[in-house]
Amino acid sequence: MKHRVGLYCVLAGLSALSSGVSAHAGAHGAKSAAHGRGEVVALTDQRGSTLDRAARELNADDLAAAARHNDKPLVLVGSAPLSTNGKNTGLFVQVQAASLCGSAGCSTDVYLQRGGEWTKVLDSVSGPVKLLPTSHGGYRDILVDGSDRWVWKNNTYVDTLAAQDVPDLKSSVREHQAHMGEQAHGWR
Repeated sequence: MKHRVGLYCVLAGLSALSSGVSAHAGAHGAKSAAHGRGEVVALTDQRGSTLDRAARELNADDLAAAARHNDKPLVLVGSAPLSTNGKNTGLFVQVQAASLCGSAGCSTDVYLQRGGEWTKVLDSVSGPVKLLPTSHGGYRDILVDGSDRWVWKNNTYVDTLAAQDVPDLKSSVREHQAHMGEQAHGWR
């Protein structure tokens, strides 16, 4: 694609990203050396660009939801080669609106172009995003918010943070749901 040249927005060593998105460059200095060597993905307002048009199309539902809340969302985009051979470029999108962002900030989605179509390969992560020098399955590892590492597996990015196993969680949830259902229907 002719438009790829000049669209890469990966900048190493930034201490802050455009539009107030902080890179937290020094905030996680105690992390491993591999984490420190990553390249920050800069998300910027690129209104009217090819990437911006793709981001708006991919996030049409979120933009419509924000409009229903009378928000005027800001769409921030960036791109970077995700594959280790540099041939597969990811589109990083963050839609900023009061109705869409929570206490953890605004979330970022990552898309990869396959067969002319964009496919979401990383969904709703919050915090600064870095591409690490390490890789899995031919794609660079991604570090989110200084400590949340994502690796390529089965054609998508998966989180490496293991969820803690809580004994009897399913039965506890079922009991709670049954109890709440009884209260909603006036049962005791």
